[in-house]
Order: sequence, then C-alpha cells, then structure tokens
Amino acid sequence: MTLSKKQGAGTDQQALLDAQLQLWHHTIAFVKSMALKAAVDLRIADAIHLHGGSATLSQIVTKVTLHPSKIPCLRRLMRVLTLTGVFSVNSGAVVDEPVYGLTPASRLLVGPGLNQTPFLTLMLSTFFVSSFLGLDEWFQHETGPSPFELANGRDIWTLSGHDASFGFIMDVVVKECGDVFRGVGSLVDVAGGLGGATQTIAKAFPDVACSVLDLSHVVANAPTDTTVKYIAGDMFESIPSANVVFLKV
Repeated sequence: MTLSKKQGAGTDQQALLDAQLQLWHHTIAFVKSMALKAAVDLRIADAIHLHGGSATLSQIVTKVTLHPSKIPCLRRLMRVLTLTGVFSVNSGAVVDEPVYGLTPASRLLVGPGLNQTPFLTLMLSTFFVSSFLGLDEWFQHETGPSPFELANGRDIWTLSGHDASFGFIMDVVVKECGDVFRGVGSLVDVAGGLGGATQTIAKAFPDVACSVLDLSHVVANAPTDTTVKYIAGDMFESIPSANVVFLKV
C-alpha cells in the first residue's frame, strides 16, 4: 500500500511537471517566430547561399548588416535557428567555428520560385503580430472591428492603400495570384489611397496601365515618382474606364 501511494505521488508530480512544461512551451514559443523574423530581415539565408550553401559566423557577418558588438548575439540567434531546423550546423575545421548550412526550410528563403520571404515578412510584421496582442480586448466586445483593425486603426486593405511601405502584402498577392493580371491592359484601383497596392502591380506588370481613384484630399498627397496615375473622384459618382476594376473589400 505504501509503495502504491509513493508511485501515485510520483505519477502526479510528473504530470504536474509535464503540464508546467507545456505551458512554458506555449509561453516562449514566440521566440522561435521572432528568431525567424530576424533571420529573414537580416537575410541570413542569402548570406549563407552566397557562400555556396554553407558559411561560418565570420563569413555570414560579411554579408549582413550587423554592428560588430552584436556578433556574440548572432551566435545565440543561430543556435535558436539551428535547434528549430531553419539552418543546420556542423563542426568546422577551426575550433569553435561552426559551419552553418541551408536546410529544406531555409532554401525557401533564397532565390526565385517558391521563395516564402514575402509571406513570412507579412505574417511576422508588427501589423499582424500586434493584432494578436489585443485578442482579449476584442473578445470583450459584442461587435466592432477585427483584431487587425483594433490594433492598427484600419483594415488590412485600407492600410495597404494608404501606406506605400505596406506594399509587401501585394508582393504576396502578385507572387501567388499573378496570373490574374497577365494580359490585362489597364487597371483602376478604386478607393486605392496612396496606391501602395497598385504600385506593386505596376512594378510587377509594367505593361499594365495602372491608375488609382480616390477623393481629392487623398490624391493630393499621392507620390509623384511612380508610373501610377492618380485620379481625384468619387467612386459613387463615376469610375474611370479600365479593363479591370480593382476593389478591395
């Protein structure tokens, strides 16, 4: 009986430790995502690729923008990225100089084809990450904006249209759904704001005559260093003629 009680107590303690470990995994899981974001932003995969697919830390440093004082921190970052399978690591010929290589995952961050960099940049951006930080507040209201709107003040398409730097959303659209724009002669982006989305389309398909329709006070602030034509007007009154009307809802 005493032995049985001890075994039961041991089982309960192990279950408690397993439960605690599970919570800790969930709590610090964001570290893996943020490490991946840093790798994408620093273009570490490109740096390794430029060295033939494998590189030491000192070789990686020559290809990325990094302050010299942060080199020890880069080693720690690479440790996270190798443990999570983004990169591989092997012992190098020089003591304490590991050699990092590309894995099937990090090969998707270099070159053309199935490059996932635009998608990862989008999903790991502050715009999207901040949306999840306010989920508790969003659940406390019966109606209202989406979590994205609550965090950023605008829906994703409005933000894309008014912030040209947010055009990487359209990078993903053009990459994944670019066939819909092929053969199109002209396109008008209705309520397109400052044309962040349209500029991406115009850059990817220079043969498409792209224009943006929005209210006069919006068009007044439109950029001038672009091939996109900006038209002041109200879409409820008239829409300029074009092969394609681009309306984001």
